[in-house]
Amino acid sequence: MKTTKLAKVTCVGLAISMLSTLAACNGAGGESSEVTTIPSQIETTTAQTEEDLPYDYGYGVTFHADEPVTYTMFFSDASWYPMVDTWKTEGVFKQIQDRTNVTLDIKSYDSGDYMENITLDINAGNAAYIIPKIYDDSAFVDGGAIVPISDYVQYMPYFTEFYNTYNLSGDIQTITRSNGKYYKLPGMKEANLINYSFVIRKDIWDAAGVDVVELEKTWNWADMLEALKKVKAYMVAQGMCAEGDYIWSDLWCGNESGQGSGGNLLGIIAATYDCNAGWNMGNGMRYNVDQDKFIFSPTTDNYKAFLLTANSFIESGILDPETFTQDDATATSQYYNGKTAIMSINQGQYANYEENMTAQLGAGNYENYVLTIPVGSTNNSTVSPERLENGVMISQKALDELGEDGFLELIRFVDWLFYSHEAYDLTKWGVEGEHYTVDADGNKKLVDGFCCGGLGYGNDEAGSMTDIRLQWGYAGGNFWYGGTVAEMSDNLIPPVADYVARDTAYRDVPPLAPGIAPTEDQNEEINLIATPLISNVNTWTLKFVTGQEDINAKWDEYVKSCEDLNVQGLVDIYAQLYK
Repeated sequence: MKTTKLAKVTCVGLAISMLSTLAACNGAGGESSEVTTIPSQIETTTAQTEEDLPYDYGYGVTFHADEPVTYTMFFSDASWYPMVDTWKTEGVFKQIQDRTNVTLDIKSYDSGDYMENITLDINAGNAAYIIPKIYDDSAFVDGGAIVPISDYVQYMPYFTEFYNTYNLSGDIQTITRSNGKYYKLPGMKEANLINYSFVIRKDIWDAAGVDVVELEKTWNWADMLEALKKVKAYMVAQGMCAEGDYIWSDLWCGNESGQGSGGNLLGIIAATYDCNAGWNMGNGMRYNVDQDKFIFSPTTDNYKAFLLTANSFIESGILDPETFTQDDATATSQYYNGKTAIMSINQGQYANYEENMTAQLGAGNYENYVLTIPVGSTNNSTVSPERLENGVMISQKALDELGEDGFLELIRFVDWLFYSHEAYDLTKWGVEGEHYTVDADGNKKLVDGFCCGGLGYGNDEAGSMTDIRLQWGYAGGNFWYGGTVAEMSDNLIPPVADYVARDTAYRDVPPLAPGIAPTEDQNEEINLIATPLISNVNTWTLKFVTGQEDINAKWDEYVKSCEDLNVQGLVDIYAQLYK
């Protein structure tokens, strides 16, 4: 007879308290939406008797099936670190199998068309059991192909422990539907850490007389522009560039990765003005704390201020307008060879930048420094207030084919794989003692001879080190999203950890928007309005930013174009939902 080692999570304070969502009383399509609730604390349960279960599970326990079991799983395969056979024969999938007795039958698609392909499979009835790397589950909720996973989270001790410990109920509310259920298991974070920022040639800024370390504590975008003007004047005087050259040529904004929206750069600037733009545009709707309602941010005064700010860098001859049409390699090559003095960066790219610049400029001939983002209309950080990441869906096919008991076994495995600290370390760092070590203070370090682009540790100049992501699939994007602050930052090299700490010290965390839950009809109407509306906004935005249209002269015409595309209808739906 076997007894599982399940450790139930104890609720703190009141027994099980409930949060009410703010749902529509009457949907746009005439549906009635009941007020929905989710628990502020979840109490775990076994569902089955704790005796004679065909697997080990529980908080602090490695899931392990008595008999070998195979689960199908979709996989988003990134072209810059494509899956190879060694991932299955000796790498991440083999290690998962050895620990759990579970074989993952992988059906992989290139990350560029991953969502398109898995959508076709799901709609055709060919869904995998486990479906990771899902940002928006809207397309799958209403068809019945995906299990409402909120019905099962009480059987997931790792998920429950994190949810309860870090009070994630308000965040989970943002993905809860009008029926009171949510359909994906999100990556949950203890707190948000800034990821995207700007890296500068600090040696050049210092030589130009700009004390960026002191300035960035409270600077705004106008201060940053003035600093860049000084930097450019110095570079011109030193013969490093001509007066007609630009010293800022950015990546993640053009045709390759900007998605026709201005990408990362416009998303960052707009966020400081409490607006949606670029990668963060969505459908444009944003909760306004002062007005206590949802607004369409691209027609606000703040959006106009954001546009004027972004355009000022181009009008001043600092930012290259081709930033919004060029490929990413054009931007990076100019920064690497010293022609520009500022560029976007994220946590994982710092070591890669250093490696390329050493190759082109030589070690010791440059100094990089990651900036704290300037202030716009608020002092808020550019991090998202929601502590959720992309997540995992479980298909109805899994429940149909495995039956209730077999499905719960699958859920226990998924719980371990995506929410246990053990699986987090394994899928991110590899095998302790073989690929990485942990010192007495808990700091992780790759073993000599190994590097990892996914962790921000580049190869040596000779390229003689083995990349644990390329070779074995560790530190890949399908697994380790979310986690504690310690987990999320355990790979941050000192310069990156420093800028994350500065952002936390100098900027405020934006408030969490209340959750809304559109019905199926409302969701369809939102999409019908938002698709042409956002296309129109992006077109105008890029024209304004690059100076093709005058912002002050054409602003009213732009707002009218949004009104003609029924922006008020979108606002009205959100007003109905938020009562």
